[in-house]
Amino acid sequence: MKLTKIMVVALAAGLASGSAAFADGYKDCTKLDKASWKPASEAEAKAKDAGYEVRRSKVEGSCYEVYGVKGGKLYELFYSPEDLSLKHTIAK
Repeated sequence: MKLTKIMVVALAAGLASGSAAFADGYKDCTKLDKASWKPASEAEAKAKDAGYEVRRSKVEGSCYEVYGVKGGKLYELFYSPEDLSLKHTIAK
């Protein structure tokens, strides 16, 4: 009985830590097909225009995720590739 209880607690802890890591990113920006997306360089340009020093960018789910520094702090900026609107920002 104790072994079962330990396994249940360990499984719950593992699921909770995996969920926390997944919850960090914002992944749903558009339903538009990738062939119709605007270029990622335009999302980087929007971040630069907003005062961020862009470090890198990548595709995260259906978003452009741009990593930028502003005021000495790192930010993750999530842009819609459909219209390049800023959907979410996370300060690190």
